[in-house]
Amino acid sequence: MTKNDQPEKSILPLKYVDMIEDMFHALLAIALFAIAVGAFGYSIKRLIETSPFFPNGMIQGVNDLLFIVIILEILRTVISRFTDGVYQLHKFLIIGVIASVRHILTVGASLTLESTKSDSAFNRSIVEMGLTSGIIVALVLALFLSRLSHKRN
Repeated sequence: MTKNDQPEKSILPLKYVDMIEDMFHALLAIALFAIAVGAFGYSIKRLIETSPFFPNGMIQGVNDLLFIVIILEILRTVISRFTDGVYQLHKFLIIGVIASVRHILTVGASLTLESTKSDSAFNRSIVEMGLTSGIIVALVLALFLSRLSHKRN
């Protein structure tokens, strides 16, 4: 609405803009699903081919599956856009928490598997894990506050 409480003029009527936006979101949802299916197939193939299976294959498998979970959570967020009409903050916060946990697991696994890391690389990895842990705490706190504010409304 403008200052005079009259609707803004647009080149295209709003219903067509909404329809185009919905079609684009549907295409994004289909693409995300296809990416998730492809990533799952590639992950299974890599899991079978990785040698040795323990611990390298298992760590890589967990990392790949968490990546697929992130893709599916983004897909769920895009789909919920159709039902609610808006993107929901808490869904993005959950995606951030999952991505951060995945990163900590990846850094921790690399620390475990690489015994020849220099002191500076080791220290950098420890600082990286600490910062990522702080990000997780901040995201969980934001998630808690977001859910608390929705309960009050």
